[in-house]
Amino acid sequence: MSAVRVHELDIEGAFAFTPAVHRDGRGLFTSPYQEAPFSGARGGPLFPVRDISHNVSARGVLRGIHYTTTPPGRAKYVYCPHGRVRDYLVDLRTGSPTFGRWESTELDGDGCRALYIPVGVGHAFLSLRDGSIVVYVMSRGYAAEHELAVSPRDPELGLPLPGGYGLTQSERDAAAPTLAEAREKGLLPEYETCRKVEAALWK
Repeated sequence: MSAVRVHELDIEGAFAFTPAVHRDGRGLFTSPYQEAPFSGARGGPLFPVRDISHNVSARGVLRGIHYTTTPPGRAKYVYCPHGRVRDYLVDLRTGSPTFGRWESTELDGDGCRALYIPVGVGHAFLSLRDGSIVVYVMSRGYAAEHELAVSPRDPELGLPLPGGYGLTQSERDAAAPTLAEAREKGLLPEYETCRKVEAALWK
């Protein structure tokens, strides 16, 4: 089995997994998800998969910070098989020991690093190349009424968005509230509820 480097992120419950990549004259082969290293880090296999989706983004597209109301909540396993993105995770769980903390990492089709995103943790990315693809493996199907967003340009969060990209956002993302506004409106998930929902995914 290919070696996988496991890195526990500074957001409670979130991990990065970097698999070995095998290259030859034909291209490359890799396995972004492998059960043994994932189980070693998380204490069990990946959640039962309910949905696999992907998007394709032009250079400069900024998506997120997206999250799901909890309940129902969604956990995600995310990777970039083609192109390159600057990825951001933000702990939106009120009461979490890492609430408001963010992690930034680069995902691309060369390194094939994947991220495990716990229930209640927000996700965003900036596409650094045309045609960047991000794949989402999810514990629950998409339901528009449960999907919310926080502004990635919130100055108090201070996400390090690189310059020179002429950022393109959807109308919803551009109008998203700041973290403080979302908290004041009661829109953020609660940490213990997220933990219970996540624990129930395997039952």
